[in-house]
Amino acid sequence: MEIKFTLNGKKVQTEAAPDLLLLDLLREKGCYSVKRGCETANCGLCTVWMDKKPVLSCSMLAVRADGREIVTLEGMQKEAEEFGSFLADQGAEQCGFCNPGFLMNVFAMLEEIQDPTEEEIGEYLSGNLCRCSGFMGQTRSILAFLKYKKEQREGGSDR
Repeated sequence: MEIKFTLNGKKVQTEAAPDLLLLDLLREKGCYSVKRGCETANCGLCTVWMDKKPVLSCSMLAVRADGREIVTLEGMQKEAEEFGSFLADQGAEQCGFCNPGFLMNVFAMLEEIQDPTEEEIGEYLSGNLCRCSGFMGQTRSILAFLKYKKEQREGGSDR
């Protein structure tokens, strides 16, 4: 089946078998940040944005992308670089395997909630699995990033 969609700001037209998963199509298109972790839609490693909402690409057929806008971490490099320094400052980068899905969910959360509480952060990221830590460092990095962004909006900090 022929499908057309936007991938990280670029128009894509491709053939997709009816049973092809979105995760596999995205990797075929060079989006290697999209990872297969659990194959049960429980770890969040395969998270991408579809029409600005986080979805698990391991449990979605590629044909559902037809006519949609898909964004992977490759399409959010500027944001990832900026936030990555906060992960490093908090020692939260660890092995890095879960980071792409984690970052996609963090950015989705920040689109929906401008100033989330620590509890809201925990709830929003509960679908992500990190085998290295309990997300304490990641939570600290999010809180530090939020503080930095707030200071920027108010005309303060220059990192």
